[in-house]
Amino acid sequence: MVFVWSYLIDGDPAYTLVQVALNDLIMLFAFAPIVIVLLGVSNIAVPYDVLLFSVLLYIVIPLGAGAISRAALLRTRGPAWFEDVFLARLKPVSVAALLATLVLIFAFQGEVILGKLPHIALIAVPLLIQVYFNAGLAYGLARWLRIPHAVAAPGALIGASNFFELAVATAISLFGLTSGATLATVVGVLVEVPVMLSVCAFCTRTRHWFPEPGLRRVAMPAVTAPR
Repeated sequence: MVFVWSYLIDGDPAYTLVQVALNDLIMLFAFAPIVIVLLGVSNIAVPYDVLLFSVLLYIVIPLGAGAISRAALLRTRGPAWFEDVFLARLKPVSVAALLATLVLIFAFQGEVILGKLPHIALIAVPLLIQVYFNAGLAYGLARWLRIPHAVAAPGALIGASNFFELAVATAISLFGLTSGATLATVVGVLVEVPVMLSVCAFCTRTRHWFPEPGLRRVAMPAVTAPR
């Protein structure tokens, strides 16, 4: 999803890739311990095999497949074909996959969502505050540090985004499809998509706040009058 947001605001693809890879590596080692601690505080028994399987299925396999396929395509077809042909063909597929994921999630949770609207509002409010606060903080610091917009905007987006896909899968595995935990994670996706689109729109409209890449001051030579 972060790649989709970055594409919408013309973010730096290389920087976005590094961000997502680093985020995935952190989640690879931190997700399971965080879930264990949070559920342990509530005296909920945690099946460790489910957590490990979720991390393996939704982080390790996609990350490994992306790294291996990228290395293989660069070696066999070259950087020009990879960037100009392969990525161009992959962009509409990624958007379609994102929409299909959202449709499937909401289809399975449609009855629960419509039946618990007050609970959804209570879940959505802190999520809205969290997304806008994190995005605004990262974006404001980037502007203060005069970071280029192609880096500042993806930085704000990934700072505000969440691993809701992994959270949905883990909640369904642990508590079932119609559980309150699954509802909370689905509401996260429901809130995140339009909110992140609004952040994308704001970043696009404020592009002029940031210095243009490649523009530098050039000292003009002194001109002396002829004698």
